[in-house]
Amino acid sequence: MKVLVTGATGFIGQRVVGRLQEAGFDIRVASRRPEQLPAADDAVPLPATDAADEAFLAVMSGVTHVVHCAALNNERRASDADYQAINATLTGRLAKAAAACGSGRFIYLSSIRAVAGPGFSGTISEATPPAPQCAYGRSKREGETRMAEAYAPAGRADATALRLPPVYGDGMRGNLASLMRLADTALPLPAGVLAGLRSLIASETAASAVLHLLSRPGPLRPAYVAGNASPLAMSEIITAFRQGLGRPPRLLPVPALPLRLAATLFGRQASWQALTATQICDPSLLVSEGWAPETDTLDRLRDLARKEAGQAR
Repeated sequence: MKVLVTGATGFIGQRVVGRLQEAGFDIRVASRRPEQLPAADDAVPLPATDAADEAFLAVMSGVTHVVHCAALNNERRASDADYQAINATLTGRLAKAAAACGSGRFIYLSSIRAVAGPGFSGTISEATPPAPQCAYGRSKREGETRMAEAYAPAGRADATALRLPPVYGDGMRGNLASLMRLADTALPLPAGVLAGLRSLIASETAASAVLHLLSRPGPLRPAYVAGNASPLAMSEIITAFRQGLGRPPRLLPVPALPLRLAATLFGRQASWQALTATQICDPSLLVSEGWAPETDTLDRLRDLARKEAGQAR
């Protein structure tokens, strides 16, 4: 039983490949960057968005399942069109080929940004109405839609979007990487601003969710939300990073109100909402189907920061 893993050289894709190999799956790896592909017997370049249909069908030859990790994210110079091309068009074309000749499942690694923007406060579940607020989020939501459209004519419940919260681990980028860099300073931080709760997930735990969706019996739901068992306050995340880095927490008991008023005065309301939002991912659907969320996030964050500090030295 062969699984095609796209984005196999990326941050999450590498963990997915390792986890599936440990479980005994035969893997074909694909990447938009062929020069980064390992010297493996079954490694192929991922077709461009404008490639012929035959190119996508060739990639699917002999494949049972697809785990689509390839994506464009955290690229400041990317335009809306760039995000749409990689996260929506490419996803739709690959899903169409998979639906035509694959007999197994299509797991699309999506994001909570497909349904909620950075400033959203509340609980995110499979029932949350999609309201993406950024180019990345809109493209991931469009990718979900195109995947579903590709599988709809066959009436198969084999395709699903796995919506992930911020993912941490070796090689992480984006806001969590910036947060670790901030933690690796002596800068005092106002505790009152950092009270918002956030769900996170380790890259290894995300890979375990992929394995679960490939292995569980029965039809798949159109989407699943993953996340750790207990959300963490931003102050807890920074403290865990600083503990791993060997730094004191340096969180000052400054109330949030004066800083919120200053943000309003300088027209930074959106940034303030993104910083202070509470975003809790509800993984109860996955849990009800047998998946176990991580319960040791703080220890993992400390270990990650400790490893980063060791590599820096």
